[in-house]
Amino acid sequence: MRALIAEDEPLLAAALRADLQRLWPALDIAAVVADGASAVAQALALHPDVCFLDIRMPGLSGLEAAQALAEDWPEALPFPLLVFVTAFDQYALQAFERQAVDYLLKPVDDTRLAQCVQRLQTLLAGRVAAPAMAQTLEQLRALLGAPGLAPPPAPRLTVIQALVGTMVHLVPVEQVIYFEAADKYLRVVTAEREHLIRMPLKELLPQLDPQAFWQVHRGTVVQARCIASAKREDSGKVTLSLVARSEKLIASRLYAHLFRGM
Repeated sequence: MRALIAEDEPLLAAALRADLQRLWPALDIAAVVADGASAVAQALALHPDVCFLDIRMPGLSGLEAAQALAEDWPEALPFPLLVFVTAFDQYALQAFERQAVDYLLKPVDDTRLAQCVQRLQTLLAGRVAAPAMAQTLEQLRALLGAPGLAPPPAPRLTVIQALVGTMVHLVPVEQVIYFEAADKYLRVVTAEREHLIRMPLKELLPQLDPQAFWQVHRGTVVQARCIASAKREDSGKVTLSLVARSEKLIASRLYAHLFRGM
C-alpha cells in the first residue's frame, strides 16, 4: 500500500511519517509535500491508496485538495482513502465525524493514530475496487458546507469593480454569467464581454447569493438563470450550455447533483 502525506509543518510531517512507518511497516510513504497544490499533483502522479491531508496549508487547503482530486481522479483507478489532519475545535470536528471521514487531531495522539491505521488496513483489505465515488463525493459536499469549515458569511456583493488600465469598469453582479479562475486572476464574464480581477474565487464565493450563483467546478461559478441546458456525460460530469454565450462549461462530478430533473 502507498500513502501520501501533505503537511506544511516539517516537524509534524516528519513525526507522522515516522509514526506511520512504526505502526504500519508495510506502508510505502511515496511522497511528503508541504502544500495543497503539490498534494494534488503528486497524488495524481503516484495514485496512493491513502492521503493524509492537513486542513490548513498554503494555497489549497486539505479540503480543496480533496475536492480537486475528486474532480480529476482517473475513473478506472480506486479513489484513495482520505484522512484529514486538523487543529480545529470539537465543534468543527463534528462535521468529520458525521461524514464518516477519518481525521487526526493535532498533535497526533499515538493511540488515535493506531486506531486510524487499523481502520485503514481493514478498509483496504476488503477493497476490490474504488470506495464508492458517490459516497466520497457526498462526504466532500457536506464537509465543504459544514459549519466551522465553510467560509463565514459576508455582505452580498452587488457590483464588480474591474480595473482596466486607468479606468474602473463597474459591472453589476446580476449581469455576470459566470466567474472562472484563471491563474492569479478571476474572469468575470457577461453576455457582451469579460473582465479580469485580482480576487481568489474562495474570497468571492461567500459574497455571492448561493441560490443565484452555483459553483459547478472548483474554479467555476455560474449564474443559475444563465444556464440554458445541462447534459450528463458517461463520466458523471455535466456539460452546460449557456444563455447569451456560445462556450460550454463543465460541471464536475462533485457538483453534478445540482442538475437533476424535477
